[in-house]
Amino acid sequence: MARVDVLMPQMGESIAEGTLSKWLKKVGDPVKRDEPLFEISTDKVDAEIPAPAAGVLAEIKVQQGQTVPVQTVVGVLETEAGAAVPAPAKPEPPKAAPPPPSAPPAPKPDPAKAAPAVRPSGRPADGDGGGVQTAEQRLRTKSTPLVRKIAAEHRVDISRIPGSGYAGRVTKQDILGYIEQAPTRTPTHDAPRTTHVGSVEHPAVDPWPGDRVEPWSKIRKITADHMVMSKRVSAHVASFFEVDFTRVAQLRAKAKQTYAERGVTLTFLAFIAKACAENLRNHPIVNAAVSGDSTIYRADVNIGIAVALDWGLIVPVIKHADELSLIGIARAINDLGERARTKKLLPDDIQRGTFTITNPGGFGPFAGIPIINQPQVAILGVGAIEKRPKVVTAADGTDSIAIRTTGMLTMSYDHRVVDGADADKFLADVKKLLQEFPEGAV
Repeated sequence: MARVDVLMPQMGESIAEGTLSKWLKKVGDPVKRDEPLFEISTDKVDAEIPAPAAGVLAEIKVQQGQTVPVQTVVGVLETEAGAAVPAPAKPEPPKAAPPPPSAPPAPKPDPAKAAPAVRPSGRPADGDGGGVQTAEQRLRTKSTPLVRKIAAEHRVDISRIPGSGYAGRVTKQDILGYIEQAPTRTPTHDAPRTTHVGSVEHPAVDPWPGDRVEPWSKIRKITADHMVMSKRVSAHVASFFEVDFTRVAQLRAKAKQTYAERGVTLTFLAFIAKACAENLRNHPIVNAAVSGDSTIYRADVNIGIAVALDWGLIVPVIKHADELSLIGIARAINDLGERARTKKLLPDDIQRGTFTITNPGGFGPFAGIPIINQPQVAILGVGAIEKRPKVVTAADGTDSIAIRTTGMLTMSYDHRVVDGADADKFLADVKKLLQEFPEGAV
């Protein structure tokens, strides 16, 4: 028998740790190679992790709910000899070759002319004074994007924070604790202005007899913090547009079977995402982000699609949505939604969104006011799309009551940078395209 270590995987270059949220096998259970073995949760994504080899789960070293650095041994498999998949050995650093006996001693470098140390990537190495850092020093300052973002917002030097992560790496809990304990400084008139939102604190409430207390999962905690932070940061305003989806409903009914034969489900959401993608480049302020006192106009159109899961909410992103056809967008929505529900998303799948669509209409609400997905400046909410009586004006000017398929689109936007006129012009163009959707584009 051979023993194989099961490691906490690194789900992306910037992710330093993960929470083992659930073991899918018990000690003594047989395991097939690539069979889901445990679930993890990181700052970016939840995922099922497959077994590296076939065998029996012999030992669990990390319990459910524990957060550990990547590459930590979380369990051990016992396998048949030869069935193990060994982890690749870490390459030893190359040893410096001794100088030739006849070589004269190298002159001492002039500090004023010395070039900065360079990493293999060609970039100067980080460090105080431009010096070469140790591996431990690099780990302390190379934290997750979330930690670096919090540090930038609070003007905190990460290297000064005692880290509890691997090799002293600073975690989210470390930096939030440091900020809470740091003394408040009185700003001076000539100090640069910076966004300061503070850490999110949720008031404690005493449970009553018979109540059930359920601690938040990592994804629920992240969502809660993100929503509160967004309301603090952005000046939320909303506009409502009623859209006649009758033409879209007719085109969808005609094309559904053809799309299904190609393995794609055609939904109203695909038409809405396509209409937004076609118009975001024409309204760049809606496809933007706020950075301090500046507005970043995004070069890409990447549309996030909010997916409601039993364990929380996640927003996978359709990259370069403006370059996709209707069937391409429909296929992307199907694929991302399925992989979100089966915990197969990768960290890159939920990053770099520039605009978000949330579709609670499938649950029946007439309309809703969504919260902006930071650091974006707008989010579109889709209400229930259903048949309703409407007043229809004929070409000769006469009015009549007709049955039309209609729905409400609600857009929340950040009034710091998006004026009402800009938001309404964007929504008007989206509405126009949906009501006059070209048949040749289906």
